[in-house]
Amino acid sequence: MTQYEPVIGLEIHAELQTNSKMFCSCSADYSNAPEPNTFICPVCTGLPGAMPVLNKKAIEQAILVGLSLNCSINEFNTFARKNYFYPDLPKGYQISQYDLPIASKGFLDILDDTESPMRVVVRRVHLEEDTAKLSHEKNYALVDFNRAGVPLLEIVSEPDMRTVEAALSYATKIRAILRYLRVNSGDMEKGVLRFEANVSVRPSGSSELRTRTEIKNLNSFRALTRASAYEIERQIKVYENGGEVVQETLGWDEAHGVTVSQRGKEDAHDYRYFPEPDLPPLQLERTWIDDIKNQLPELPDAKTARFISDFKLTPSEAHLLTSEQTLASYFESIVANSKSSTKTIHSWIAGEFMRYMNDSGLALEEINLPAEKFAQLIDMVTDKTISGNSGKIVLNEMLKSGGGDPQEIVKVKNLAQVSDTGFIQEAIEKILSDNPKEVEQFLAGKETIIQWLMGQVARATKGKADPNVAKELLVKALEERRK
Repeated sequence: MTQYEPVIGLEIHAELQTNSKMFCSCSADYSNAPEPNTFICPVCTGLPGAMPVLNKKAIEQAILVGLSLNCSINEFNTFARKNYFYPDLPKGYQISQYDLPIASKGFLDILDDTESPMRVVVRRVHLEEDTAKLSHEKNYALVDFNRAGVPLLEIVSEPDMRTVEAALSYATKIRAILRYLRVNSGDMEKGVLRFEANVSVRPSGSSELRTRTEIKNLNSFRALTRASAYEIERQIKVYENGGEVVQETLGWDEAHGVTVSQRGKEDAHDYRYFPEPDLPPLQLERTWIDDIKNQLPELPDAKTARFISDFKLTPSEAHLLTSEQTLASYFESIVANSKSSTKTIHSWIAGEFMRYMNDSGLALEEINLPAEKFAQLIDMVTDKTISGNSGKIVLNEMLKSGGGDPQEIVKVKNLAQVSDTGFIQEAIEKILSDNPKEVEQFLAGKETIIQWLMGQVARATKGKADPNVAKELLVKALEERRK
């Protein structure tokens, strides 16, 4: 039986965070519009005679993204009319870029499904305008033009990815870079970042590019991976049954977990591109491009390398902390205020802190826990003022209350760690007396039972016993019963 391999390329559409729209002065913050069709004007609604004017900030942000993806910035580039009719496109065409995009010929290094490095070539980065938003009812559709004309950046890769996991790695990294640059919020639930996967399959080892399908408007990583995996399997079955894959545009039915045909796939000539007559060619000064380049922040790859070098973290530990700029900054703030090791601080963030974030559904920006207070708590566990379990209780209280003084919480909840051997010894003696069966199991050679007994000590002392002292006393008490 023929073995097949996927060939995947991604088109990523990212709305840019500018104050105004791409070609007019209307607010681009359509999510805060008081009601539909209020952030509109003759330009973004396509009224006759309205003339577009370029948004300089959008161009600057596009250049930033191009530079971060190792692209060449084209000093001379043009806009074009991409013609097609749809109710959400008021002019009957979209102003986009075609022959001469703002950036091209870049690359992004990612990790594939085996955690090996691989390079994805970025074909182009170009500017265009977003469409209006349609709401479909039973037998009619409502259109809201508040989104029409919002600056949209399209990032197009070459078909370099061979697994769904590689496509996910690429998409995740693009999102992180956009957030590092502060040009896109990355909030996929609001539709500000959308993926389109171009998928085909071919016999393993072949270099041919077979007919592809394009899965449109995937607005989550889950949708991207599920839709791509389904389409790969569907195409393999088509070939195995002697059929041919048809080039078409597909949608993703999340509820049923299947791709569905939307229309025959258009090629570039179907859009009848021609130069936008109302916008002259855009000539970018090299000095301006250099000034923008100087604005580039430390990007995820560079920050990861620095975390590995400076903080002695493993690659996986560093990747976790640098996945979000806010998380990386938070970690560095804790390090600056703590005497604990960076490994210990990473463990607290990766463990209890991120567990709370996942359970609560809150972003880091929404959690009001100052880094200095978190550092203080971690240090209290490190210097054995409180136990690790008590530290978790204090952290949970701080997270729920939006901060607070960890020392005060320890005092109020009586969580200070006890190293008093008399107090701990008394608890151990009672536990051993109450559990003779478990004592016999230990003496008979089942040494793993000591973990259960340690749990009983922690419960009896309400987590306040110094675990090192408690274990030493517990082992000693058990050995005495062996005599």
